[in-house]
Amino acid sequence: MNSRPEAWLKQALNDLALARLAKDNGFMAQACYHASLAAEQALKGGLLELGIEPPHTHLQNDLVQRLGDEGLDVATFEALPLRGLSRMAIQSRYPVDATPPADLFDLADAEQAIKTAEAVVDVVAGFDDEVE
Repeated sequence: MNSRPEAWLKQALNDLALARLAKDNGFMAQACYHASLAAEQALKGGLLELGIEPPHTHLQNDLVQRLGDEGLDVATFEALPLRGLSRMAIQSRYPVDATPPADLFDLADAEQAIKTAEAVVDVVAGFDDEVE
């Protein structure tokens, strides 16, 4: 991996660590947000590894589709609940009507978000072998 994609992956790992820390300390909305951010950063790093400037989007399925359009096997990503993780990028930060994000997410949400983000980061970290 060259330096720019590597920086994105390193930041993804950093946000994933923060997601775990938030979950362990009872901040479920923040855990979901940082897990979503980590997956998004990893996917964008994967695009950069292919020489593609990533779009300004939080929709992870769109990022996966772009990877697939470049010939990468994206079946692993397609099996993950990325739509829910993308939803968390917004709903974990802003109140919905009179409901704060802290009331929208629970431990199960945080654990699923982290598990999904870990899978995304792991797959993207393995792109070196596919791209070379």
